[in-house]
Amino acid sequence: MIKYLDLQKVTAQYADELHEAVNRVVDSGWYLGSEENDKFEHDYAEYIGTKHCVGVGNGLDSLNWIFRGYIEMGIMKRGDEVIVPSNTFIASILAISENGLTPVLVEPKPETLEIDDDKIEAAITQRTKAILIVHLYGRCAYTDKIGQLCKKYNLKLVEDNAQAHGCKFNRRRTGSLGDAAGHSFYPGKNLGAFGDAGAVTTDDDELATTIRALANYGSTRKYVFKYIGRNSRLDSIQAAVLDVKLHHLDEDNAHRQQIAHYYYEHISNPHVTLPTLLPDENNVYHIFPILCDKRDELQQYLMERHIQTIIHYPIPPHKQECYRDWNNWSLPISEQIHARELSIPISPVLTLDEAKQVADAINSFK
Repeated sequence: MIKYLDLQKVTAQYADELHEAVNRVVDSGWYLGSEENDKFEHDYAEYIGTKHCVGVGNGLDSLNWIFRGYIEMGIMKRGDEVIVPSNTFIASILAISENGLTPVLVEPKPETLEIDDDKIEAAITQRTKAILIVHLYGRCAYTDKIGQLCKKYNLKLVEDNAQAHGCKFNRRRTGSLGDAAGHSFYPGKNLGAFGDAGAVTTDDDELATTIRALANYGSTRKYVFKYIGRNSRLDSIQAAVLDVKLHHLDEDNAHRQQIAHYYYEHISNPHVTLPTLLPDENNVYHIFPILCDKRDELQQYLMERHIQTIIHYPIPPHKQECYRDWNNWSLPISEQIHARELSIPISPVLTLDEAKQVADAINSFK
């Protein structure tokens, strides 16, 4: 079986370093807010290129705290609008609506699968306060046009960088391109923890301080609560694990890019469409999506040949029951992507021989 992602092999690459890091935390007796947290936050902020990194409990919380922080700072209020791509994992949208803000869904470009910057301006109203771009699949979603729109209309630019650790735009890393960015370190990510974990990166001193308090019960100092917050802290074991893996991230991403180039050069089935090839700095290939009208049949065909795949994502956000008021909306490009997308194996431990087996199997599908 060629696994979609073999986490055991991923972990085994750096097993000695990881065991040492975990044991160091266990032996220290200090499991929250320790030197391990300080070190990872410092190292990740330096890697991304921002003044601040605030570790939090998970990726959804990282986005949630950004919008909540802006509300507490008086920059946003309930009912304000946030533009967001319509084809994304639902966490991007949950973070907006959870804060009483209104998600405004904008369709992607079918060839890039990222938000269509030509459609954003028409969606901006007097209530619009931010654009949330999602670097979906590890592909950079930022464009100069999006940056110009934020300046023109005085909008905050928030990045969902959950799938694009190490990606760049003009030599700057995603996570430093906007006003703030949310990061997920779910185990399967390019930079993955041993459980749930997340972070916010920003250059905004006030936002960083506010988020750090919000994620610590709303406390600015012990037993003093400025906000109605909750517990969303990055624990020290996860921080130590992430710091080890951070130092191998670029190497791991380079291997993903090598596998991706093989796919681009060798997948030739006319029933299968690949998204536009981007320069390597613009794509860290967290996911390698292909599009096929007979997606479900192709998935079954590959499984019969012992190749595991995943669908990202079978139901678009506006068709989910939790957003039932949107269910009658027509977003045809997103709906087509969600109906046709299939993610094929890619990881830092997938071999070129395995990639060849995947490509050959796809090409033999009728």
